[in-house]
Amino acid sequence: MTHDTPVLRVAGRPVGRYVTRPELPARLSPRPCLHPVTTLAGTAVTELGPADHAHHLGVGVAVPDVEGHNFWGGRTFVRDRGPTELDNHGAQRHTGFQLLDPDGFVEELRWVADGSELLRERRTVAATGLDHRAWALDLTFSLTNVTGGPLSLGSPATNGRPGAAYGGFFWRARKEPRAPEVFTADREGETEVHGGRADWVALAGAGWTLVFAGATEETRRDPWFVRAAEYPGVGSSLASAARLPVPAGGTVVRRVVTVVADGRLDRAEAAALVRGAVGR
Repeated sequence: MTHDTPVLRVAGRPVGRYVTRPELPARLSPRPCLHPVTTLAGTAVTELGPADHAHHLGVGVAVPDVEGHNFWGGRTFVRDRGPTELDNHGAQRHTGFQLLDPDGFVEELRWVADGSELLRERRTVAATGLDHRAWALDLTFSLTNVTGGPLSLGSPATNGRPGAAYGGFFWRARKEPRAPEVFTADREGETEVHGGRADWVALAGAGWTLVFAGATEETRRDPWFVRAAEYPGVGSSLASAARLPVPAGGTVVRRVVTVVADGRLDRAEAAALVRGAVGR
């Protein structure tokens, strides 16, 4: 383990690598990320900079609009113009670890754009074994407005693109010849699940299943952003119907727990593992 690329382990087994200082061009909104993340059997379940979306960076936190600054990467959706290349990219800068253990860490980051710090983040990540075929990645982030004035977080949806309310936690999954299956406790398919609220959302590929669960009341109120046919990815929607205001000194906190399992889980198995991972 190094301080720049710590490795997460479950019972001594490596399951994820965290890159604190990725060397990326500005248009990809450089930010720390987890990649590769694997199942206990060693199957990779993340992608970094895939050809279809070079700004998708494994597992992390990304917001496409922080008071007009892009912390997601790629083009910015501009109302009445559509996706547009702009020189408005910010960067998340790792400043240090408050805790660094084989099974997790607590990190501080600065969200900087145009030479000014907009947000200060504390990110807590923990890896926990669940059973012989599954473990859980527990990720909490808190974003504090340090500008001295009000900020707001937006998304392409709040800027005029329906169905594109991504922003917050995001997991870019492994792309395979066949699109993964998507299901919740009572819904099935990308169309039915995307944009809705659910205690958990499962993405099942060839020999692996990811089950995403909001672990706080605020997190559970966020709709899920889900993609399967175009590319495999699941994330939260901090700003769906309207921009999310963050007053001066205010903090936004979200916690997502993800079950990483070998094999194809059914609904009962997914729900049971989520209960064990989230503790409710």
